[in-house]
Formats: sequence, structure tokens, C-alpha cells
Amino acid sequence: MTDTQKIREAIAQALPLTTSSHGETPDAREVYLPPAHVKALRLECNLVIGARGVGKSFWTAALGSTSLRALLKNSVSELEYTDVTTGFAKTENPSEYPDKETFAQLMEGGYTPYEIWRSVVVRWLAVTTKSTFPKEEWRQSVAWVKQNPEPVAKLLQNANNFFLQQQRFGLIVFDALDLTSDNWETMDVIVRDLLRVTLWLKSFTRLHAKVFLREDQAERTVTNFPDASKLLATKAELTWAPHDLHGLLWHMFCNSVGADGEYLRGVYEKTLGVAPRSESGVFLISDEVQRDTASQRGLFEVLAGAWMGKDRRRGVPYVWSVSHLADARGRTSPRSFLAAMRQAAEDSLEKYPAHPYALHYESIKRGVQKASEIRVQEMAEDYPWVTRVMEPLKGFTVPCEFATIEAAWIVAFGPVLDASTLNKLPPQHIGRGWEGVHKDLERLGIFETKKDGRINLPDLYRVGFGLGRRGGVKPVK
Repeated sequence: MTDTQKIREAIAQALPLTTSSHGETPDAREVYLPPAHVKALRLECNLVIGARGVGKSFWTAALGSTSLRALLKNSVSELEYTDVTTGFAKTENPSEYPDKETFAQLMEGGYTPYEIWRSVVVRWLAVTTKSTFPKEEWRQSVAWVKQNPEPVAKLLQNANNFFLQQQRFGLIVFDALDLTSDNWETMDVIVRDLLRVTLWLKSFTRLHAKVFLREDQAERTVTNFPDASKLLATKAELTWAPHDLHGLLWHMFCNSVGADGEYLRGVYEKTLGVAPRSESGVFLISDEVQRDTASQRGLFEVLAGAWMGKDRRRGVPYVWSVSHLADARGRTSPRSFLAAMRQAAEDSLEKYPAHPYALHYESIKRGVQKASEIRVQEMAEDYPWVTRVMEPLKGFTVPCEFATIEAAWIVAFGPVLDASTLNKLPPQHIGRGWEGVHKDLERLGIFETKKDGRINLPDLYRVGFGLGRRGGVKPVK
């Protein structure tokens, strides 16, 4: 086996086969903190906004791990002195927070989301301080919080003093709030009341809350309450610049286990003249490799060559591999990038064994196809309505006129999309007809309206949804 083939195999083994952690605690070797994410992990940041696949659930799980918080302390020092609990997440934990059905039942019983969220906070602090509190059922907990405002106030003050005496902080984290309801108006109230509770905690110096929200949730009316500006001032957005993605790639390579990790670290050292630093069992790449530098570009060129073809006219792999995975708003998620790179390595191993570079440029294109297919599957999980409205457009060539798309929708669904046929949240602006659906697809980064008014789709979605474009990456059949 040649060195190039060994690199291909090592890349395929180093990158995850699955695209989501599903709320599980990450392995320490998987934790990579881009500079843009540092603010999101600080205690004073109460509101974190991010699209699908950028790290909301990843950081929720990481914050909940004592060992991972210790690993992050070099970048966010206060995490070393912080105890963290979860107030809501993908993984059900009825002892810490009510699930979707229980939440709905409590609301049907006359309790407001504000009272329910307060009871989640109070239960956390009662357990922490070993205070008396009814916690056999959530109905009892919420009723007690509603009926006992003075004891609740004293309990929180005692909890704040407890953390102060311990010289520690308490943090409660909320994620996956789209799972609380299938109705936008109901969810707006649930999220808004949670943010009100988050604001309530800001009056206590040792108690903090952090809320991870999807972009479409944050864009609604969830912050139209007094003093919401105090939360908005702390807002952070989880974004990944192209150099962050390349930095993550080499972090994953260098922290691969066994012979694969040794081989990829060897490539790193041979290219840069220095080995990655090891700390607490985790290999750390240099600052130069975390930024858009000649070192970072040179490392990827060792893997994929200088051009996306036989000459410069086809583009540069270092740039092309990220840009063709971006949505219509120019954002590429780490899940999509890592999935594409794994597929590119496997495809190169199978189809181009004699190619001088580990990643053949045609295989990188097929990696985009695979990443697009995965992205469409993820979109179907979060927004099932998107899959439905995109199905009639399969085989279309873009850019095209919106009138052409609207006509296909009318043939398939009628004058409007029936929200009652959807089993999850419908388009936010479904009440505005097909133009509202159009705008929602733009907000999600699926549709892009060109200057001449025609609709285009980035490769990330176009390929997976089966639409064509002249000269572009071929769609998934």
C-alpha cells in the first residue's frame, strides 16, 4: 500500500461516520473551540443563536461534562468553577425537566410556560442545596412554585449564597426548544417565557442561564417583553469561518486513534516541521493551523493538490471544498464539511488508487453530493415541510423564475399548503401563501434570489433535492 493510500484510509477512519452526537457527551478529542464560539460559552452570554449542525447541542453536552469543562478552561476560565445542569435538551430527563407531552399537559392544566420554567430552575437549585421541595411529579413542583412566591425567592437567594460560599457558579442550559411544541404561536410563548426566566436569574450574581435557539425561533417575537435588551446584549452566534472548518479538520486528524492518528500526525509534522502539542491526552494544533494562513492552506494542498482539475481554471480545493458546501447565506456547517471530506477519501480510495494526492478533485465533488444528501435528511428532521415542497421541484434546472416554482407547487398542493397535513412546525409564514413559503426557504438558506429575480439553490441543497444547474455538481438521483 502506498503512502497516499494510507492517508486516504486514515482520513476515512479519522472522521465520524455519523453527523450528529444526538446529545451524547463528546469525546475530549472531538472538542475544538473556534474563536467565534468562545463568547457563546462564557457565563454572561445568555442567548446563543445557531443554524442546524453548527454546535448548539454539541456545546450543550460539552458544558454538562465536568471533564470537558476542565478542558475548556484555558479559553473560558470561569468554567473551571461552574456547576452545570440541563434545563431542556434532546435527551429526555424527566427528573430535571418535563418532556413535550408533560409540558403540554401542564399548560392544558392552566399553568403558564413561565411558571413551568421557573419550577425547572427551582427544582435544580433545591436539589443542589438539599432544600425541601416537592419533586415527585412536575404538576406538584409547578403548583408549589406558583403558590409560594416568598419561599421561592428565599430558595434562590439561599442558592446564590451557597454558590458564593463555595466560590463557584451555577449554570442551567436549555437546548432543542423546537421539541417543546408543534405550533409556532405556542412555541413563541414557551421560548419568550423561558427568556423571561433567564432575565429573572440575572439578578443573582452566582446563577446563570444559557439558551440555545435556532435562527428561525430567534427571529420571531420571543424578545418582545420589558428589558429583553439585557439578554440581547449578551447574544452570541455560532458561526464557522472557512479557516475554522479547516482547523477542525486537522484537529480531528491529529486526534484520531491508533495507527491512523500516528500517520496523520506524521503528515502534519512533515509538512510544517513541528509536531502537534499534546496536553491531557489531546493533541493541539498550532495557532497557524487554526487560521487562514500559508500553513493551513499548505496542509490541505498536501491532501488535495493545488487545483480542482488539471489547471487553475477549475478552482482551488482549499477554497472549493468549503464554498460549495455553503448555504444560500454563505454558511458551511462542520457536519457537512466533515461528511464531504470522509466521502472524498473513501471515493478516492475506491476510484482513483493511482492518483498522486489523497483526495481526488472528482471525489471532492462526490463528497459534496454526499454532504448534500445528509443535509437534506437533516432538514427533513427539523423541517419536514421543506422536503414536501421541494419534491415537486426535482429535475428542475436553476436558476429559474419563481413563477415556475409556484406553478409546480399549485399543481402539487393547490393554492396554499395545508398546515393540518404537516406533523411538525409548518412554514412560519404559511399564512402568506406560496410567497410566504418562498421567504421561509430564503431564511433557511435554501433559496437564493438573484439580482434578476430568479431563484437559485446552493449546491448544498440543490444536489440533495435533485435539481440541476449547468456546469454544476450533479444532483443526487
